Amino acid sequence: MKNQVSCELGDRLLTIETGHLARQANGSVVVHYGETVVLVTATASREKREDIDFFPLTVDYQEKYYSAGKIPGGFFKREGRPSTKATLSSRLIDRPLRPSFESGYANDTHIVATVLSVDQKSDPEIAALIGASAALEISNIPFKGPLAGVIIGHVNGEFVVNPTSEQKKNSQMHIFVVANRDAILMVEGKASEISEAMLVEALMLAHKSIQPILDIQDELAEKVGQPKMKFEKLEVDSALKEKIKKQGLSLIQKAVHVAAKHERQEAIASTHKKLLDDFSQNLEGHVLSHLKNNFGLAYSEVVDEYIRSEMLKTKKRIGGRGFEEIRDITCEVGVLPRTHGSSVFTRGETQALVTVTLGTSDDEQIIDSLEGESSQTFMLHYNFPPFATGEVGFLRGPGRREIGHGQLAQVALEGVIPGPEQCPYTLRVVSEILESNGSSSMASVCGASLALMDAGISIKAPVAGIAMGLIKEKDEIAILSDILGDEDHFGDMDFKVAGTAKGITAVQMDIKIAGISKEIMEKALDQAKAGRLFILEKMRNIIDVPRKELSKHAPRIEVIYVKPDKIGAVIGKGGSTIKKIIEETGAKVDISDDGKVCIISNDPQAQARAKKIIEGLTEEVEVGKIYKGRVAKIVDFGAFVDILPQVSGLVHISELDHYRVNQVSDIVKVGDEVEVKVIKITPEGKVNLSRKALLKKPQVQEQ
Repeated sequence: MKNQVSCELGDRLLTIETGHLARQANGSVVVHYGETVVLVTATASREKREDIDFFPLTVDYQEKYYSAGKIPGGFFKREGRPSTKATLSSRLIDRPLRPSFESGYANDTHIVATVLSVDQKSDPEIAALIGASAALEISNIPFKGPLAGVIIGHVNGEFVVNPTSEQKKNSQMHIFVVANRDAILMVEGKASEISEAMLVEALMLAHKSIQPILDIQDELAEKVGQPKMKFEKLEVDSALKEKIKKQGLSLIQKAVHVAAKHERQEAIASTHKKLLDDFSQNLEGHVLSHLKNNFGLAYSEVVDEYIRSEMLKTKKRIGGRGFEEIRDITCEVGVLPRTHGSSVFTRGETQALVTVTLGTSDDEQIIDSLEGESSQTFMLHYNFPPFATGEVGFLRGPGRREIGHGQLAQVALEGVIPGPEQCPYTLRVVSEILESNGSSSMASVCGASLALMDAGISIKAPVAGIAMGLIKEKDEIAILSDILGDEDHFGDMDFKVAGTAKGITAVQMDIKIAGISKEIMEKALDQAKAGRLFILEKMRNIIDVPRKELSKHAPRIEVIYVKPDKIGAVIGKGGSTIKKIIEETGAKVDISDDGKVCIISNDPQAQARAKKIIEGLTEEVEVGKIYKGRVAKIVDFGAFVDILPQVSGLVHISELDHYRVNQVSDIVKVGDEVEVKVIKITPEGKVNLSRKALLKKPQVQEQ
């Protein structure tokens, strides 16, 4: 039997229904939002996965081209690998869901969101996230929900919940916020240099707007919810934990305070092994098995609790830094001779080598999505090889994490990239992470700003990024600037903030605990701003403005505009004219339907020659203007002179000289160059020229 619940969200109706489609899944719902429809299923294996230290959750967001009335491109004419947007949408759903499952539940769990219909007004990602929570709520899967998400925009001075496609074009921000009853769980989005106060206001509005969506999920669960499956909760052996504290705390203290990442990890691992070996002596059978099965969790809790309590007590972090202290920063630019721009940004044990490549319109990325085909002229790609963390692994294509980190860095910089009038190039930025110990995505933002300025790209302002952390124990809090990987692991928040000196351009926040108040968020953002300004100053000490000249290896593009009705004159029949220009000059010429002409060459003379030819082909003849032309034809009543590549005019015999001319050939011959003045353009477009008008009038002698 079909059951459904509804509420208003933004200016549209949101409806969740179940009992009709995909009924063999553990939980299945169809979410209608406007005319956007998404089917979301939640399934789980019957048995627990053994011998794993992670929760085996998989989220797949599927875009179906039929949902937008389209047929996929390519030879096979069916959906292939997930698009970048689909991958990012999967991550957006996965990140807030993952910490919302009961501790100890370790069954393989699969969420599939299938987009069935898209109305180009209501975001399917919003419907998919809400559907994932609702499907889990009504299933027998142990889930600590519900949760929901909205997008906050800011259009014409007003906040907008779930802006439409048209509103997004003029929005100052696009912030995706996920929350449960008590707290915000995840934030991700971009903005146009907004203030910290404006971001906090947007987050508070989002949390308020989410509450009715949680209400209808509770209502649906009351109607059709299933009893949750039984599982063995993950509990720490308290007696074993106390024993580790009593006998091993001094060793743990010594290991934790090792400053360098790998040496510290090795010391903590060695202490783990030593204590386990000591505790295992004279044990066997069930007792030994119990010890080995429970020791790791108990040991990890002791280590994490010690680090957290020590930080709150001493106001110092791992390595001795203060809460607001940024690691040592070094910046370099121009490090690679043949790239068009390059930099190395190093912050502590995190290092990014970033390059910039300038391309032409041929290098634009064509994106075929449910919203339609579009092109992209700015791309940032992020690579994370295993050696960055001192590990052995295989080099494959980018995974979800790499795509997500690259996207975060890209949106942080999109707002400062100059428009096509100032920068007619396609820009590809690549961040190679060479070392990693916390916030490599924010290092990519900083390195990309440096590399773009090194390449001579006139960015609006440099952008820097910083990752913030949190330790919260009851009423005690510590907000940490520029967190390490370990501080992300045992901390309560990972809050990445990127922006210029003026304001925020991108945010990403994942919160592991409930109860992050508005005051904590405001303090974290203020502290992040101070850190961001500190980093920007370090960057400015190396390069403070974009270079005035592009790299000698970069293509030169000069842009001119012609009237659209003159495009045919440049292209010629079957492309004959433009091919001739390219052959004669060696410059590449791209022309758009709107009359934009890009002349591309590393040879300034070839570029100038091509420009002159195109300007000649498209120039408008003006009355009173003087031209140097070539005599093309002589007739009894005058001479036809080519004054422009596609324009000829008649010099009537009476306009050849001040005295009476008997034969045209007495004055000019075919092939002669002659200066003439335009004296008239007839309504039919015929051009009348005069040579006489440029000659000095002879003086009349007195009798």
